[in-house]
Amino acid sequence: MPVAFQLLLNLALAFVWMLLISDMTLSGFLVGFLIGLLLMTLMRRFFPQPFYPRKVWACVKLLWLLLKELVVSSFSVIRQIIKPKLTLSPGIFAYETELNPGWELTMLCGLMNLTPGTLLLEVSHDEKTLYIHAMNMQEANDVEKHIRETFEKAIMEVTRS
Repeated sequence: MPVAFQLLLNLALAFVWMLLISDMTLSGFLVGFLIGLLLMTLMRRFFPQPFYPRKVWACVKLLWLLLKELVVSSFSVIRQIIKPKLTLSPGIFAYETELNPGWELTMLCGLMNLTPGTLLLEVSHDEKTLYIHAMNMQEANDVEKHIRETFEKAIMEVTRS
């Protein structure tokens, strides 16, 4: 049973609960939703897919990571404008990704462009190597480690079981 179906089933249980108790309010819906979640938790061993709250939590964490990177990159750019460092050594490096082509790779490219000091230049034909421009090549290893441990990990939690 796909994760989306589990969520729809939980919503349907919440609406059935509202109809059974004749309470068409937000509180009636929330009680029904929680009861449905409890019932589905008790019966989750019958679902072949992972239980859907894990995927919802992974999506929330990815959204939080996106917002955090937006704030960090904004302050980094402001800092560079106010106090420019002229000791930078820009360059281009190749980054090997473990993500699948398509949605995963697109999400990584978008998140990577938000990282301060990096910009995606090109994706290889096999879509496994990304060519990234870094403002400071001395920090290229740190940037690569940051991308792998934060962005790729969060994207895999959302898209893979």
